[in-house]
Amino acid sequence: MEVNENLSKKANEDVELVQAAKSGDQSAYTAIMVRYREPIYYLVLKMIRNESDAEDISIEAFEKAFKKLEQYTPEYAFSTWLFRIATNHCIDFIRKKKLKTTSIDKVIDDGEGEGMKIQIEGTSKDPEEKYIEQQKIELMREYVDKLEEPYKTLVTLRYFKEWSYEEIVNELGVPLGTVKAQLFRSRALLSDLMRKSKKSI
Repeated sequence: MEVNENLSKKANEDVELVQAAKSGDQSAYTAIMVRYREPIYYLVLKMIRNESDAEDISIEAFEKAFKKLEQYTPEYAFSTWLFRIATNHCIDFIRKKKLKTTSIDKVIDDGEGEGMKIQIEGTSKDPEEKYIEQQKIELMREYVDKLEEPYKTLVTLRYFKEWSYEEIVNELGVPLGTVKAQLFRSRALLSDLMRKSKKSI
């Protein structure tokens, strides 16, 4: 690959990763998320000031960036492009939150994969509500079953068995950064599966 002398060494490495990702290299997506997971998360956290929302919005920002990857050109640093997408996504989130009153629950069901957080507690649900929730759980399991490894195992351990990150790291013997990055990617893949399913209904 031709090196862009106007970019730093790190920025040129990013360009290589982006090109690999565009070619379908899944490990390149993971490498990008490992590299930028924390910077993006802390950028979002500064704007949102809520840890739970910040994690979700970070994931969504990566998802948006990966969908628009073809639009990125190495005329400027990939990090600048990625941070702009994350910032704009935060602004959209803040605007939407001001326009409506949200539930006190931490889960925000925006149709972008938040159904994964299915451990919603509640003792006052009637039989119909319990049935609907069970149906959602079963449907989510169907989506998870369609994921390739290691994404399927990671989602199962983290969201269905509710293992901690530390437990997953010890069980799989992989670095914490890799686990988090692959979980980011798995949620993006799940969101994509759900959208495609909705289109086919």
